[in-house]
Amino acid sequence: MIILTIRTDKPESEIGIYSDEKQIAYEKWEAHRQLAETLHKKIQALLKQHGKSWQDIEGVVVYEGPGSFTGLRIGISVANALSYSLKIPIIGSQGDHWVKDGLELVMAKNNHLPVLPFYGADANITTPRK
Repeated sequence: MIILTIRTDKPESEIGIYSDEKQIAYEKWEAHRQLAETLHKKIQALLKQHGKSWQDIEGVVVYEGPGSFTGLRIGISVANALSYSLKIPIIGSQGDHWVKDGLELVMAKNNHLPVLPFYGADANITTPRK
């Protein structure tokens, strides 16, 4: 089973491709404000480097937080869109062992579609100015 992992909760983003629980590809890069422009390109390039295509992906594991509001929103949106369009399971995972835990759940055919971000705190809403 080919599984894509995505983590975008901080300026340094990461993606991985796994065959079941064995990592076959991994990339980490400084995405910062270019995450929305680079995430799809990075995934496509990593797939191509390893002789895979979008249609080869059979599951997605995405880090759901806590973390950056915009980073989580972009990564989770991409993961949800892939899951929905390819009709494959998606798992949202947290903690130090998010990849291992997520891989086990996706291989067991669990599905969290849609994954929602966990920001780690309540929203900081400012009072309106008069």
